[in-house]
Amino acid sequence: MRRMDNPKAWVISGVMAPDADILIVGGGLNGPALALALAQGGVSSVVIEARPAPARAERGFDGRAYSLAVASKRLLSAIGVWPAVAALSQPILAVKASDGRAGEGASPLFLHFDAAEIEEGPMGHMLEDRHLYAAFRHAMEAEPRVTLLSGETVVAQSVGAEASVTLASGRVLTGRLIAGCDGRTSGTAARAGIGRSGWAYGQTALVTAVEHARPHGGTAHQFFMPEGPLAILPLPGNRSSIVWSETDANAALIQALPDAVYLDALRPRVGDFLGDLRLVGERFTYPLSLSLADRWAMARLVLVGDAAHGVHPIAGQGLNLGLRDVGALAEVLVLAARRGEDIGAEDVLMRYQHWRRFDTTTLALGMDLVNRLFSNDNPLLRGLRDLGMGMVTRTPALRRGFIRTAAGLKGDLPRLLQGLPV
Repeated sequence: MRRMDNPKAWVISGVMAPDADILIVGGGLNGPALALALAQGGVSSVVIEARPAPARAERGFDGRAYSLAVASKRLLSAIGVWPAVAALSQPILAVKASDGRAGEGASPLFLHFDAAEIEEGPMGHMLEDRHLYAAFRHAMEAEPRVTLLSGETVVAQSVGAEASVTLASGRVLTGRLIAGCDGRTSGTAARAGIGRSGWAYGQTALVTAVEHARPHGGTAHQFFMPEGPLAILPLPGNRSSIVWSETDANAALIQALPDAVYLDALRPRVGDFLGDLRLVGERFTYPLSLSLADRWAMARLVLVGDAAHGVHPIAGQGLNLGLRDVGALAEVLVLAARRGEDIGAEDVLMRYQHWRRFDTTTLALGMDLVNRLFSNDNPLLRGLRDLGMGMVTRTPALRRGFIRTAAGLKGDLPRLLQGLPV
């Protein structure tokens, strides 16, 4: 990894060369993934991360765990990250969904997907943020085309013949393109004047991890409660990640409870199929909303992941959508560079927007519809949706199609998500 202890750019034939081809703002997960993907094609980058890098990798479970689809695992393998985290992941062997009410447990099952129905093996893998981020950091350190600047924030940016960002420390970095990987409240988008559309759901996700007496068998559960969905996602060992959506008011009251009382509120919602529960992680809350950027690309600037689209976590697709963006953008930029094109030109970046924006927006609005349909206690709607989902479960072709979609195996896949080099 090229260090930037000297803030001066190097000089070639009397002309100041850029600090890197791409200036990546945001060092969460999509930013490092993009940097490593681009490095495969000979494209250099600087990743600017606001938080100190080691702190995030070294702390304990912080409530964040991801359901990585098959296609996302392929991308991580292709950029050399998966071998470092494979043993720390939990394969998802089945997905079960049902209606539920607190105190009543789940209603009869209306969706059951089994990994045995597809040839690719597990439908996905659960992996904690701390493990995935540590693997990204180590991979960036080993890659000479990637520079990581941690503990730095961007306070200004400009685009023209080149792109530049000004850091809070006063340093100015230049490149051919700024990639905003800085989340739903993207400063990159705001500084570029890119607006957003969306709305709050009036729901808050309560997130924690529990240990349970009985094994989960690699099965992910989704209970559709009237106030919002409850996901029970398997982690290694007899542990599960809980993503529990409640109305904003209920979530605030529950989050304020002592641990023992919090568990008393959680147990009747989960039911007793996992046996006794105990907390093994801290407790977190995240307000839920839909947020879509009005555009994803302009000359010398592009948005990736949550900076472009923040979606409801109902299907666990947030990071998977971001990694699809990474695969598509890396392919567009590397192929353009090989053809001798200006990789920061608007017409080049619009190829990425055209590739990803429609499918992502359609999926985001689809998840919005599912949340609205299932987050209520209307008996007519409950009956109709149970009937419809039951038909999917009983129809092998439909069931297999749903599984392949959830695994990220359908659609116009970038090469990295097929497990192929760019």
